[in-house]
Amino acid sequence: MTSSKAELPGEVKSDPAALMASLHLMPTPVPDPEIKYTKLRFLPQLCEASRELNGADEKRISILLESFESSPLSGVCVQLHHSQRTSRPPAFVGDNPLSCVKRCISHHLISFADESSQHRETDSSNKKHEADVDKAVQAACLAFSLGSVWRKMDGSERGRLLFKLADLVERDRAYLATLESLDSGKPFLPSFFVDLQGTIKTFRYFAGWADKIHGSTIPTDGGYFTLTRHEPIGVCGQIVPWNFPLVMTAWKLGPALSCGNTVVLKPAEQTPLTCLYLGALIKEAGFPPGVVNILPGYGPTAGAAISSHMGIDKVAFTGSTEVGKLIQEAAGKSNLKRVTLELGGKSPNIIFADADLDLAVEQAHQGVFFNNGQCCTAGSRIFVEELIYDEFVRRSVERAKRRTVGNPLDPTIEQGPQISAEQQNRVLELIQSGIAEGAKLECGGKALSTKGFYLEPTVFSDVQDHMRIAREEIFGPVQQILKFKTIEEVIERANNSDYGLAAAVFTKDLNKAMTVSAAVQAGTVWINCYNALSCQCPFGGFKMSGNGRELGEYGLKEYTELKTITMKLSGKNS
Repeated sequence: MTSSKAELPGEVKSDPAALMASLHLMPTPVPDPEIKYTKLRFLPQLCEASRELNGADEKRISILLESFESSPLSGVCVQLHHSQRTSRPPAFVGDNPLSCVKRCISHHLISFADESSQHRETDSSNKKHEADVDKAVQAACLAFSLGSVWRKMDGSERGRLLFKLADLVERDRAYLATLESLDSGKPFLPSFFVDLQGTIKTFRYFAGWADKIHGSTIPTDGGYFTLTRHEPIGVCGQIVPWNFPLVMTAWKLGPALSCGNTVVLKPAEQTPLTCLYLGALIKEAGFPPGVVNILPGYGPTAGAAISSHMGIDKVAFTGSTEVGKLIQEAAGKSNLKRVTLELGGKSPNIIFADADLDLAVEQAHQGVFFNNGQCCTAGSRIFVEELIYDEFVRRSVERAKRRTVGNPLDPTIEQGPQISAEQQNRVLELIQSGIAEGAKLECGGKALSTKGFYLEPTVFSDVQDHMRIAREEIFGPVQQILKFKTIEEVIERANNSDYGLAAAVFTKDLNKAMTVSAAVQAGTVWINCYNALSCQCPFGGFKMSGNGRELGEYGLKEYTELKTITMKLSGKNS
């Protein structure tokens, strides 16, 4: 689903010149897309409006954005609304990753399936977030109540609604891919061919399951008849990350709705736009009122309120291990709600000397740099057998230097900006730690001197296991290449990590491949490929990479309660 290899139509080449010649086959971004279902404000960076407006008297300001050289929304007239004095703006403030332009997105509760819901701008205080979460939970509880339209709906009808939603996403695929690129900085073509394709396939996959979730009969001893039922859990809180906003929303909504649950979903504060638009499509598809409630907001306020709310029966989160611990703690301290967590990774990618070197170099490159390096499965610990180490490093550096970086709406671009200044600075700090600890910087290592949070593709060799760049999740375009001698050694080193999300092995020896895949502590292992995810296969991690599984039939089990029903019989026959 998050594969680095987009399924492009026809014989489309990967190098920029050939790609340009193939553009007649390519979809194109929607020019100056209308931002719907939220109040989106872009402010010139130098005015630092988020600070200037603190404590301002009631006023209305209109700013015509005519001078933005790199903002795709150049020339759009936007309005700011301030109705009261606050310690900070009544919105959450971030940066457009394409241009470093400040943007503010109003905090509102949106219950798209509820005709009576109102869009409200509030301050970002804990009480206001808790009140909005309460409202969303009340709507979800009402929709899940016994005798409601949703609870009485046949599974086949739930499936039809999910199929309809998938069709609507497909109809608006170019618009949604454009929003995803504008919001997160990821290149448009991967947004279109990977993220949107994955979203559509996920909804259709779980639509097909909706009338096939069933229990079994059990031949119990004595005069009894026993059966099991897989019932929906209830109200599910879902917290979505910023690196794959739309496809992660589908990973969570798909199984929850297929099983008959209702949802309170919080998109990441950095990337809410596609999730908000998806809410409108959910309404258009015909889902009953209150089944899906979308609540933008900050993690420490809205996310925390969801995790600790007594009316929410289950919470699902994708994000950092640090935040995952807080969510599990909040769930335990509240009502022991069920929790599924898909967290960080520091995945080993093991390259043996007998591997197809061209394939291994390209897959290792894509395994790290895909999605601007902001991928939880990133194969960021590349273990290369000593015999081919120098040649692998040489080819990897050549490939990294060919990687094109720039405006993600340009179809020849492979890498866009990082999500934020904070993330850019964290990656740069880790790069400096690698240099200080003795790793060899082969290429890159700096921010590009342009607007936007762009980083040079970076490669380190001579990396040792104790270094921070070999232990911490960087979440940026930084490749670390380590050397090993024996299979026993590399298995031990691969498992010497707090994480266990994914792993890969490249070899032509089937025995080596199966030995490594059985021994490595990871939820997913790829052999001679990387990031080969699909909606049919379960995904999740070992150790501190989380618990539970998403996708596939196993993903459905995270959204049902198993009930055993036993009935006394007056007579029993075998």
